[in-house]
Amino acid sequence: MIDSDFSDGILEICINRPDKKNALNHDMYHELERLFREYGQHNSCTAIILYGAGNSFTAGADLNDFKIKRGSGDSPGVKFLRALCDSHVPVIAAVEGFAIGIGATLLQHCDFVYTTSATRFRMPFVALGLGPEGASSYLLEHTVGRLKARDWLMTGRYFDGSEALEAGFVTCIVDAGATLEKARETASQLGDLPINSVRKTKMMLGEWHHAPSHLAFDNEVKMFAEKLSSTETQHNITSMGKTAG
Repeated sequence: MIDSDFSDGILEICINRPDKKNALNHDMYHELERLFREYGQHNSCTAIILYGAGNSFTAGADLNDFKIKRGSGDSPGVKFLRALCDSHVPVIAAVEGFAIGIGATLLQHCDFVYTTSATRFRMPFVALGLGPEGASSYLLEHTVGRLKARDWLMTGRYFDGSEALEAGFVTCIVDAGATLEKARETASQLGDLPINSVRKTKMMLGEWHHAPSHLAFDNEVKMFAEKLSSTETQHNITSMGKTAG
């Protein structure tokens, strides 16, 4: 369900579960973590492209995994996000259809995000009885501003690609069906540049947020474990799962 291809210094990762709108389960998180740990530090890798099969980027976490009791350590999803956050290689996301939950918050750790005006984003954690994840409790305010971060995280409403661009959440908007082509174009441009300079620039830009992001991960992990054990949250998850189905 996670397909990958490494060619000419570029790793392409496809989230390939279109029958579930590319919802991510534990096995998929494990494979994503492995890929980002390996190629995010790979000497010959110049760019990583992440995209979804079919007509969606990803509908977020498989809600069935939220029904499993969570311990105090990192979940598979958080392990993947930390690997993404730690990547030394530029990450490019091609986002169409839906980018929900972790499908939206993971974009904060990407260097380029290409989307369409019709793409639908949502961070539905409050509606589930949870709270921010993906280090969005820290990063989102720095990315889109205090009020917009509160709007998206506290209401959990949908917003489209045009609003995401206006807020500075994505790099640019392209035509429907053209996001992957644009991602490949950028990956090729990066590959023509001195690899060490590209990586050093990425690391210098990100070093001010790296430690606070991991602290945000730590706080969010504790919150998720606490909230997932509550009857209210489990009821909300079951109800939303029925609606989504």
